[in-house]
Amino acid sequence: MKKIVSLILALCMMLAFAGCGASEKEVLKVALSPDFAPMEFVDTSKTGQDSYVGFDVTLAKYIAEGLGKELEILPMSFDACQVAVQTGAVDMSISGFSWTEERAANYNLSDYYYAGENETEQVIITVAANDGAFPEAASFSGKKVAAQNASLQLELCKSQLPEDCEIVEVGDLTTAFLQLQNGDFDALAVAKGQADVFIANNPGEIVICGFAFEVDAAYEANVIMLPKGADELTAKVNELLAAAYEAGYYGEWYAEALELAGAETAADVTYDDEGNIAG
Repeated sequence: MKKIVSLILALCMMLAFAGCGASEKEVLKVALSPDFAPMEFVDTSKTGQDSYVGFDVTLAKYIAEGLGKELEILPMSFDACQVAVQTGAVDMSISGFSWTEERAANYNLSDYYYAGENETEQVIITVAANDGAFPEAASFSGKKVAAQNASLQLELCKSQLPEDCEIVEVGDLTTAFLQLQNGDFDALAVAKGQADVFIANNPGEIVICGFAFEVDAAYEANVIMLPKGADELTAKVNELLAAAYEAGYYGEWYAEALELAGAETAADVTYDDEGNIAG
């Protein structure tokens, strides 16, 4: 009798544990660098996971819901996002990535998604005192222009600015913007959406240079980065992206992100490679 009771108790415990496992959602881990409004940034009026906002955050929530998973955002530096995907520490990174040949060779890249004009135009910003000083590429001869590490803007600077232009690689855009204001370099290369946010939040202080990069059509949208070989997950993500496009969500999400980016509680927050707030 004792053995029977013990078996029944053991079975009940197994069923209880199985029930708990079934009720808990699997977690979708998404890396992003929240220093890139309106794509991903922080709402300082909120805490924890709720504090991360922006177009890519809304997209991440949409994908997690579509996969039937619970979203966990892991904030880190832009460089670290890519390493985290490559090592399998996260399921994917959604952080304003453009398609590049190098990324296509080392990661699974999703189909394109479209965040307003954020990637269609790539520009260079400078302080208002330099307004009109850089109407063409040749104007940057002998000047210092900053761009974020491992970014499309860095590639464009290297390929389209004069050879004697000193290109400064920076780790995050928040610090880079402060350096621009302090005169550490002459200009900063950013996506048009980011430029619009900087200008709106610093009226009369920042302008877009007359020169604008020529952007190949392959770079005019964004992609999600997944580990190489994650074909099944990539296919599911692509299905969800296609559904979002057909439903017209992208325009709504981008308009909402722009509005949030203009709020007093909006902040571009820099994280280091270990996921700690830098500085």
